[in-house]
Amino acid sequence: MYLKLISKNRQVILYGLALAVLLVLLKWLEFKLIIVDHAFELYVGAIAVFFTALGIWLALKLSKPKVEQVIVEKAIYKTASVDFEINRDEISRLNLSTREIEVLQLMALGLSNQEISDRLFVSLNTIKTHSSKIFEKMEVKRRTQAVEMAQRLSIIP
Repeated sequence: MYLKLISKNRQVILYGLALAVLLVLLKWLEFKLIIVDHAFELYVGAIAVFFTALGIWLALKLSKPKVEQVIVEKAIYKTASVDFEINRDEISRLNLSTREIEVLQLMALGLSNQEISDRLFVSLNTIKTHSSKIFEKMEVKRRTQAVEMAQRLSIIP
């Protein structure tokens, strides 16, 4: 069936194929002419695309944080003892004042600086000063480290 159709329309099919080949040849020549006539613009466009991609890549590399933040969860086991005794030797060794011990106890309860200042009826700056003195005396950098060390040294329950 297909063979009959092809043999019947053989001349039309050959004519169509010849036109298609001619059209492809003309388009190829036109494309070649466009490249020759507009070579400078094509090179400039290629360079612009390259440097745009390079700029995007460089911006993404430079905007990444250099320090990775690692969160470490640590289990803290606290034994509840009724007969807790404050270690006076460690308090005197660290040279902690009674107000600093009060601030440390309130830190252990998880209160913020504002809540501690409200509870002790002092200004927020005073609490910040006490906190920085506690950190300095205990040689720590964070509230959690100070509370953990104070509990370990039996300064606070």
